[in-house]
Parts: sequence; structure tokens; C-alpha cells
Amino acid sequence: MCDENINVGLYPRVSTEDQSKFGHSLDEQEERLKDLCKFKRYNIYKIYREEGVSAKNMDRPKFQEMLEDVRQGKINKIVVFKLDRLTRSIKDLEEICTFLEEYNCSLESMCEDINTATANGKFFVRMLTLLAQLEIERTSERTKIGMIGAAKKGHFSGIILIPLLTIGTHL
Repeated sequence: MCDENINVGLYPRVSTEDQSKFGHSLDEQEERLKDLCKFKRYNIYKIYREEGVSAKNMDRPKFQEMLEDVRQGKINKIVVFKLDRLTRSIKDLEEICTFLEEYNCSLESMCEDINTATANGKFFVRMLTLLAQLEIERTSERTKIGMIGAAKKGHFSGIILIPLLTIGTHL
């Protein structure tokens, strides 16, 4: 079904928050990624399991190890369960895509059916990351509004706040 020279790095990742909210367990991601590779006849070079690490930046040990293996030509495709397992940042995604293109490595996302080996795949991967970043920013806005509303009602969720009006009177 596919070229025998596809050597892949599998990248399953969970942050503790992701796993508790969405149930994206590492074992489940890994099993599904292996099944995909078996079906497509990809050679699995290595599995880079990242547990309890946020995708807020690229400073992740297994992620960096995987990029080094791309540099060394050990893998020519990275396969992820979902794109947000790799990154949720448009800036980081663009850097990753540019890096992968430089080293003739593509990115495939199982759930979104994306493969950056094609022009359409490159386009869609960027669009999905834009949507992921939008959701992060909207969630942040809603959280801030909710915290302000709760504070106005005298409810403080785990944060000790000193009302600004009392600071000047106690100095």
C-alpha cells in the first residue's frame, strides 16, 4: 500500500490536563498509531512518548530527541494522533513545518487525516492550528471574565487577592 522507505517517529503526548479532560491516554494513542503504521506499511523507527508535558512550547525532551533524529535522517515522517498533540501554537507549527521541509520529512495526523507530503495537507495543517489557537485564546478570555465576575461577587478560586482600595489605607 505504501513505500517501504517510510521510517516514522510516533509522537504520542499528554499533559495531565489533556488526559483528565479528554481521555487521550498515551497507551491508546500509541496503539492506534501503531495500527495506522501497520496498515500503511510504515516502518516505525521509534516512539517518542511525552507524558505530562504541555505543548505550549517546543521545549519538550522527547520532541527535541525526535527532531534530532529527523536531522540525522533516521526518520522521514512524524505521525501524531491529533495535531494538537504536536503543538497548539501557529508560530511553533510554522517553525516545525519549515524544519521538516528542510529535512525532507513530512507530518501525518491520524485523526485529522493530514499529511504534509501534499500541498493540501500543508494548507490544512496550518488551518487546524489556527483554529486550535483561536480556541485557546477564547478559553483564556472566558476564564478571565469568569474570574472577574466571581471576584466581584466575593468568590476567589484558590487565589488570594488583596482589594486594591485597601492597599493605600494600610501603608
